Amino acid sequence: MKNRNTVLFSSVGLVVLLLALIALNYLASATAVRVDLTEGKLYTLSDGTRRILGRLETPVKLKLYVSQGEAMPVPMRSFAKRVEDMVDEFRAVAGDKLIVERYNPKPDSDEEDAAQLDGVEPQQLSSGDVFYLGIAVTQLDRKQSIPSVSPRRERLLEYDLARAVARVGSTTRPKVGVMAGPPVLGASFNPMTRQPAEPWVLAAELKRDFDVVQIPLGVTEVPKDVNVLLVIHPRNIQPRAEYALDQFIMRGGKLIAFVDPYAYFDAQPGIPGMPPMGTSSSLPTLFKAWGVTLPDGKLVADMEYRSGAGQRETPTVLSLNRSAFSRDDVVTSQIESVLYPWGGAFEVKPADGLKLQTLIRSSSNSMMVDSAKATASGDDALKGFLPDGRAKPLAVRLSGVFKSAFPDGPPADPAAKDTPPAPPAGAPHRAQAEKDNAVLLVADMDLLADPAAVDVQELFGQKIIVPSNGNLALALGMVEQFASGDELISLRSRAAAFRPLTVVRALEAEAAKQYFGKIGALEADLQKTSEKLQALQGAKGAGSGQILSAEQQTELERFRKSVAQTRKELKAVRKNLRKDSEALAFWTKVVNIALPPLVVAFIGLGVALLRRRRAQRSLAAAGAA
Repeated sequence: MKNRNTVLFSSVGLVVLLLALIALNYLASATAVRVDLTEGKLYTLSDGTRRILGRLETPVKLKLYVSQGEAMPVPMRSFAKRVEDMVDEFRAVAGDKLIVERYNPKPDSDEEDAAQLDGVEPQQLSSGDVFYLGIAVTQLDRKQSIPSVSPRRERLLEYDLARAVARVGSTTRPKVGVMAGPPVLGASFNPMTRQPAEPWVLAAELKRDFDVVQIPLGVTEVPKDVNVLLVIHPRNIQPRAEYALDQFIMRGGKLIAFVDPYAYFDAQPGIPGMPPMGTSSSLPTLFKAWGVTLPDGKLVADMEYRSGAGQRETPTVLSLNRSAFSRDDVVTSQIESVLYPWGGAFEVKPADGLKLQTLIRSSSNSMMVDSAKATASGDDALKGFLPDGRAKPLAVRLSGVFKSAFPDGPPADPAAKDTPPAPPAGAPHRAQAEKDNAVLLVADMDLLADPAAVDVQELFGQKIIVPSNGNLALALGMVEQFASGDELISLRSRAAAFRPLTVVRALEAEAAKQYFGKIGALEADLQKTSEKLQALQGAKGAGSGQILSAEQQTELERFRKSVAQTRKELKAVRKNLRKDSEALAFWTKVVNIALPPLVVAFIGLGVALLRRRRAQRSLAAAGAA
């Protein structure tokens, strides 16, 4: 009777537990609770993106073009699924303000025609087959397309989607001011060449996406409708103009400054009979208030990023690769190369309330040199080179609540000494910014000039302009991020879903070290054996023919045994590597696949045993009564 009651209670308990689990799953699905357990929070949208989606007043349509089935390459399927998951997360946050439509653009179908009309491009495989993975975002008559979503930009997927939504939600193009010492926007007369100066390619690229306004170097107030100001080599800038920049930042304007201790492409005539000398620029009053120093006449020389070879090797012209760029910032995360010619480096101790982020840095195998050695190359450039072991900031972002560099108000006008300083009419002096802001600073101007940024080719009488590096992409990315609003500025690169097995790679690296070490030892042994055989042959004398002596035969036999032993050891290295890799893969699968259900099973058994003991104690108490 006691055993029957125990079985009965256990069976009822299992049925109740099953019903409770079903009810819990039903309630959870009804409330749509979402939990992101990934390490990098891959599917959790940033606050900036949520604010962009929350501000939508009229519905935005997002068209997702994804090839389905066999048309999508196997390596791309998991990435395409992550793109769809990110789009679903956008829709979950935006609600009915974001309409998502999915299309499968099969060859010669209406969906393929729609994809091409929306600017979504086919991606071609080596076999010649094509597939589609792109996005078009529309609102009324405004459209933003992401022609092809690539795994290379996975870290920027949220940024690209948020930017497209923000762009279609704006009825006007952002207005960007350009203040420049050189004729970036062109000039009717260039005093250096005594000819009209054509606009730089940078100016043409800016005008494609923004309304560009020229701001003179002697400005006393930045126009109120300019929210982003690009300052390029402000040589000989006056305090009144710096004050205008200061108050521009205080009111929330975004400043991007390319300054230079030695602007090679803005050389000015010097002493008669001497070649033109590069000019310098800075923002001395603002830099001092922000805790920034740009050593005048000092350039970065870097042996790791040097350009050229042999006697044309120039350590002051840096060919920066991806190791020099911050991979955690949207602006630099996708830049692969930048030519940084004759540039300087910052020394930064941020003022109170400001934070520093280094976007581009030199290598530690670098030092600061005098501008007199700017164009030195070969042996002349390497004389006296002593690296200081410090990576130097070449481009930085300062963010936080800025305080005015002019606490006493505007500086006096040197042209009117008797007139007390006064801010422009209708613009009261601001001693501190009302909210967080950011500025971008780059210690080189030459990287923006056409000779450093683009290649110009002639084709059938027409000029074809081809970017030669990521210089323009860097500048345009800075302007685009600032022009897109504070929400996008707050975004950083996301973690990638692909997580390399670093332990396996470490094992492979260690095995490779052993493998190539043994091969090197074998080659050294072969060289020694060859030299010994030649010595023995020479000692034997000429005319002995091809018959080997006993010493030579002994040496060859020793070498053959050494080769066989080395090959045996190399096989053992490869075998141990496979064994360690397979063991690691096995235990990884055990932990990720078997462990969770085992933990749940043990918890269930523990709960069952606990309930059984309680039931037994209850029955025992009832029998005793």
